[in-house]
Amino acid sequence: MDPTAPVPRNPENPENPEGPHPPLTAEEHEEYRRLRKAASVRHRRLRYSGASVLLLLAVLLSPVAVVSAWLDDTITDTDRYVQTVAPLADEPAVQNAVTDKLTDRVVSNVDVKAITEALGRALEQADAPPLIVEKSQALEGPLKSAITSAVHAVVSKVVTSEQFETVWTEANRRVQAAVVKVLTGEGSSAVQASGDEIVLDLSTLTDQLKQRLTEAGFEKASAIPQVDKQIPLLKVDKLNQAQDAMRLLNVVGVWLPVVALALAALAIWCAPAHRVWLMATAVGVGVMMAVLLVGLAVARRIYLDSVPPTTLPPDAAAVIYDTLVRFLRESARTLIVVAVITLLAAYLYGPGRGARVVRHAAGQATGAGGRSLERLGLRTGSTGHWLDGHRPWTTGVVIGAGALTLLLWNHPTPGVVAVVFGIVVLVLALLGVLAAAPGDEPHPGREAAPPTRSE
Repeated sequence: MDPTAPVPRNPENPENPEGPHPPLTAEEHEEYRRLRKAASVRHRRLRYSGASVLLLLAVLLSPVAVVSAWLDDTITDTDRYVQTVAPLADEPAVQNAVTDKLTDRVVSNVDVKAITEALGRALEQADAPPLIVEKSQALEGPLKSAITSAVHAVVSKVVTSEQFETVWTEANRRVQAAVVKVLTGEGSSAVQASGDEIVLDLSTLTDQLKQRLTEAGFEKASAIPQVDKQIPLLKVDKLNQAQDAMRLLNVVGVWLPVVALALAALAIWCAPAHRVWLMATAVGVGVMMAVLLVGLAVARRIYLDSVPPTTLPPDAAAVIYDTLVRFLRESARTLIVVAVITLLAAYLYGPGRGARVVRHAAGQATGAGGRSLERLGLRTGSTGHWLDGHRPWTTGVVIGAGALTLLLWNHPTPGVVAVVFGIVVLVLALLGVLAAAPGDEPHPGREAAPPTRSE
């Protein structure tokens, strides 16, 4: 018998075939119950299957969504990008790399050999002994070394000064559009893709450096021709492929997080056991964020191995990588903290023995707090009765407000999540104390948490 089939015709009343029919026999009733149970099982299996697919998609998309959101936020937002790269100006490894690069390129534009040859000719014209004229050519090495040391000292003073921090910040603010060009092929500025390298143009700094050299006594520095002012930032073996991938992530950066969140919410809504599915979602997202952190560590090793020391010293390359991805790492850690808090809250709301013990202890604590208020003459009256009768509603509002705060917070950190969580717990405890102090009812056994049902 199919419980969803039309009601059988009534043979006793042909004029009313859809009317009342004889009651089911015991066998028919048993068959009807069996078919209803089978239909219910099929329905639950369908819900579990759909929820599993949705949850799997949400969990797998979560690290991609975090990376795409980081790219969209950090690369396309000028203030965020400057905030990302600003600490590099204070890093000794980066300062040393910039100093060495600028020194080498300034000295390479000084024709030391021509200077020694001119000195030799001057000595010869002055009737100097032939040995002295011949030995003057040996001054090329020491002279170049002396010039290099002097230029390096001046460059180091410039790079380690507060002026360099300003120049660095302004240069990166100007080149923010060029970073977009590197990753998406749009715009133009000082940062450019040169072969398999991403380079930064420090023309302003180099011009100021020539001025400082002139003021330091190197009068010929003002006559130095245009110096190559490009400083390599990153080196990627397959930059074109990386650009294509990042361009795609940048396009979907706004929508992927929304899609992943919507899939997770839909999976929890479709599943028969919402609380259990919420816990599964928290575990899945937390695990994927840990995988993302491991992936960043592996990518760091691959990146450092791919950068030749002649292009960028290993310590400078490591500092640059760690600085550029630090907000991405922070986002992954933040989501891990959110996942742990969500898992803990979902467990405490369930029927587990540990959850019941915690809820009972919380009820005892808030009840004791309420009785203490009453002894002090502070009674909540009708407000306390209302809070006591609407605990599930007030609890949901407070938790929802905390979740909404984190959702609207601009770049939340693990510390921000911890503070918001602490405020939520404090407010819930305060509401529990107020609900336990109406002043006209006994309090023993009163629970602070809403009743739950097993799943």
